[in-house]
Amino acid sequence: MPDMDAAVLRSTDPIAVEQVELTDPGQGEVLIKIEACGVCHSDLHWINNFRNDTLPAGIAKPSAAILGHEVAGIVEEIGPNVSAVAPGDHVIVGFRPNCGGNCHFCIRGTPWLCERPDNPDRAYTGGSPRLSQDGVPIMQGVGVGGFSEYTVMPERAAIKIRNDAPLETVCLIGCGVTTGIGAAINTAKIEAGSDVAVIGIGGVGLNVVQGARLAGARKIIAVDMMDNKLDMAADFGATHFVNASEGDPVQKVRDLANGYLDYAFEAIGLGATCRQAFDMVRDGGTAVVVGVVGDDITVPGRAFLREKKLIGSFYGSNSLHTDIPKLVDLYMDGRIKVDELISKRRPLSEINEAFEDMLAGEVARSVLHPSGL
Repeated sequence: MPDMDAAVLRSTDPIAVEQVELTDPGQGEVLIKIEACGVCHSDLHWINNFRNDTLPAGIAKPSAAILGHEVAGIVEEIGPNVSAVAPGDHVIVGFRPNCGGNCHFCIRGTPWLCERPDNPDRAYTGGSPRLSQDGVPIMQGVGVGGFSEYTVMPERAAIKIRNDAPLETVCLIGCGVTTGIGAAINTAKIEAGSDVAVIGIGGVGLNVVQGARLAGARKIIAVDMMDNKLDMAADFGATHFVNASEGDPVQKVRDLANGYLDYAFEAIGLGATCRQAFDMVRDGGTAVVVGVVGDDITVPGRAFLREKKLIGSFYGSNSLHTDIPKLVDLYMDGRIKVDELISKRRPLSEINEAFEDMLAGEVARSVLHPSGL
């Protein structure tokens, strides 16, 4: 296909929109025209890891990468032996498509833990990369490369959705919405009438809040250091609010729950706030780590004698091909909020400003439009 515009990450320079080459879809692959891509905090983690040479083990640092994974778009072309989607279908991209039942975890009904994900970046498995520039490979970051006009993905990563859902909004269901709501409903399995706290009211934290509301939680306590984020949490279903910059948030939450908080969710990604979540919950309660944590988490061992639980959640413990269409239906039926997550819309050329907004805490989510607003 012809060259396309993409936001290219390099080691030191600001991210810049450049012309890059994308291969045609091969066996079992689809070409997707990207209508919108959310700017997720996980992208910021990748930027920091890329520039600090701390990419996950087994991933060799390339000269450049294209990030972005909260993608919605339209299938433009399909490769040989593709049957699940056709040109013209509206899709949300699942950034970690599972193997479809060929590994230990998928066979047992936990596909989000798939150990043989159909990884979109061929280069990871020794194949030819899809993205390049003047013959030099470019990493398809977070497995998608969504900060671009097009992407080529495995068929299983293209989740077909109803055509009347606005792609410029439901792109967020590709990660933040699914991760947050899924953590509450699928991972923790919040019981109706429970008391819940959510630490970190960003794009994922807001979705944990509305997941708790959907589950029938009684008290939903939002915890953040910024009052504007606590105000947003009220719109998503929070009933009580704690500004963590004003006193001890653990004690404040425990007081609001009368000492018997059932669930606490950490949606920031810091060891210290994971400890706070663990300390908040009652004996027998559950602390759920949703954020991407880069440091160690230390908790008192004797707490486990009181059956306190500390568990992780990845991608909302979701089954892509069933959960994502269901969430789209919930949004279209007015039962979950997605439009309200979008603080700003920007053209692809303003990607650096979008990350600046994130770092300043000014947005829940920004959405980039590769083809322009």
